[in-house]
Amino acid sequence: MAKNLSSTRIALCSTPAWRLDKFIEGHLLGDITFLTELRTDVNSISAFLKERCFQGAAHPVRISRVVMGGSYNRYTMLKGRSEVDLLVFFNNLTCFDDQFKLQKEVIEEIQKHLCQFQQEKRLREKFEVQSSDQPNFRSLSFKLSYPKFQQEVEFHMQTAYDALYEVRRKERRNCDIYNKVYARLIRECTMLGKEGEFNICFMELQQDFLWKRPCELKNLICLVKHWYQLCKEKLREPLPPQYALELLTVYAWEHELPDKHETETARGFRTVLELITKYLCLRIYWTLYYDVLHEQVNAYLYSQVKRVSPLILDPADPTWNVAGLNLQGWCILAEEAKAWLDYPCFKNRDGSRVSSWDVPPERKGCVFL
Repeated sequence: MAKNLSSTRIALCSTPAWRLDKFIEGHLLGDITFLTELRTDVNSISAFLKERCFQGAAHPVRISRVVMGGSYNRYTMLKGRSEVDLLVFFNNLTCFDDQFKLQKEVIEEIQKHLCQFQQEKRLREKFEVQSSDQPNFRSLSFKLSYPKFQQEVEFHMQTAYDALYEVRRKERRNCDIYNKVYARLIRECTMLGKEGEFNICFMELQQDFLWKRPCELKNLICLVKHWYQLCKEKLREPLPPQYALELLTVYAWEHELPDKHETETARGFRTVLELITKYLCLRIYWTLYYDVLHEQVNAYLYSQVKRVSPLILDPADPTWNVAGLNLQGWCILAEEAKAWLDYPCFKNRDGSRVSSWDVPPERKGCVFL
């Protein structure tokens, strides 16, 4: 189904710096027709679930919408085998923690109807609900296979509180509503000891953060993701989240705003790998959606950025350090990144080494009061 990662590892290693853009276009980027078919199939699944789930149930909770996220909506889906997040939002939930209280019942209900969907064979493509010996009431998985595109997509479906309902109702951005949502998030997370656990509620803001970016940056993200997948196959160890590397790539790009030079993709790629080798110094955050003039939000953000590195705060959820706590994983990945810096993909036409961008591992300048 998917191309063997070992062969693409050799291809990437041996691709000279000035041909990396061609490598991305030829080996990594998804087919537009496939992405269109995928969207149509997900819409069919979503409509089926909205129609069938909890009909006649005594409680008022119903599916309000289903949102596809992850690589698809960030336009960084790789060829071959991909993973996509599918969030099911419910109405009549009153707080963030409600999504956990009802999770077992909701996941069981969705799984029952997904199995019915599979039995009724409503899609032309192969649809398979994943089963596990260990019940997981946080999420469930299913798989869609597209042989004609040599593509396989694994979906991870989770339930979520619709925290951005009021935000979506407004045509223009309203700072007061954002402040209210984030103040509530911070209050509930700290009280329950669940910092970062409600990040899926903000997936649409995570998508917005990336989807308007230039194609060159999205292509660079695809390259970094591909490299990460090669590392996972080779190292067979728990590594930092892939999303952390995506944000690291955005951070590097924002600091440089690259030229159209033929080796600029290689320079960006090298910069991200060098930042990974400096993981103990990483202290990265954004304030695009956070109002630093809001007293509670400001105080919380200030406490977050003073925490131990590595720190990569999610741009949509200030309680989530995407870098995580797996220092051993960062160390292993940093060693692999260091080894890659001598590969041909970082060599100029004259054999000299491609230079990296001048990007500090720590964001400079305090934006807090």
